[in-house]
Amino acid sequence: MKNVSRRGFIKLTATNGVLYPFGHQLFAMQKEVSVKAYTYKKVGELEIKVVVHRHDDKFIRPVVVRFHGGALIMGHRDWENDKLCLKLLEEDYAIVSVDYRLAPETMLSDIIEDIEDVFDWIHEKGPELFQIDVSKIAVTGNSAGGYLTLTSGFRVKPRPTVLVAFYGYGDLIGDWYSTPSIHHKSDISEEEAWAQVSGVPISDSRDRTGKGDEFYRYCRKYGLWPKAVSGWDPHTEAKKFFPYMPVKNVTHDYPPTMLIHGSNDTDVPYEQSVMMDKELKIHHVEHELVTIPGAEHGLRDGDPELVEAAHNSAVEFINRFMR
Repeated sequence: MKNVSRRGFIKLTATNGVLYPFGHQLFAMQKEVSVKAYTYKKVGELEIKVVVHRHDDKFIRPVVVRFHGGALIMGHRDWENDKLCLKLLEEDYAIVSVDYRLAPETMLSDIIEDIEDVFDWIHEKGPELFQIDVSKIAVTGNSAGGYLTLTSGFRVKPRPTVLVAFYGYGDLIGDWYSTPSIHHKSDISEEEAWAQVSGVPISDSRDRTGKGDEFYRYCRKYGLWPKAVSGWDPHTEAKKFFPYMPVKNVTHDYPPTMLIHGSNDTDVPYEQSVMMDKELKIHHVEHELVTIPGAEHGLRDGDPELVEAAHNSAVEFINRFMR
């Protein structure tokens, strides 16, 4: 291992020299880490990629699929400070972090198609390309990535082994998303908002010429997100959303699931995890709901000890079903 700084930065020997910040803690990676990108799908001229982090050896590793957040509008496959993934690397997992086409340039149904396709690709190509065991697959993600994690539990075949969703959601059409939000401020016009996302399809928000976060805030301020990302009106075409809503698709064979959420989340309400918890109970799915009292979106403002304990519990939960 090289370049360990007690100021909180760890430089791993990797193919792209990734610098991993981790607060003010020393997270001592004991092995060198390989970081490689692969194209799992091409749509027209658009190459959609994953990046694989794993210890730089030839041992066959168990695998965790990670979905980034960003309201299906923002974000990308690269990560530097995902606490759970850093812990899972230490536990000898390979982390497959996924890009998918972003809204509104691409609609919800095609985004979910990407999620289904990446699992097919992992099963087919992963063992040879990056030495993974695909007999069991864990999935995790935060916010919209938490939504995609929960969606993989019923859309992907074979089903993943275990899910950990951080402040995710199972509902796409409730008032929290389909009516104006007092928590999201925007001063731009409709024309200015759509100008931010008027372009060719992308799978990495760094390739967008406009500002996806401004478009998102505009959509939330006026309750327009569901229609913007799907093309369907949540008030008159609600049933079109149902095949893409985890809360409508839990069954007895849904994967074991951990839900982690802050009680004061004003972006994705805590009630979203409570709703999933209820459905999982009804269908007798093994699961846990971990609540961080007073925490905002991203677990901000939560007790650091409780946040750390939640991440450790997530590792234990994944290990229980993967090993």
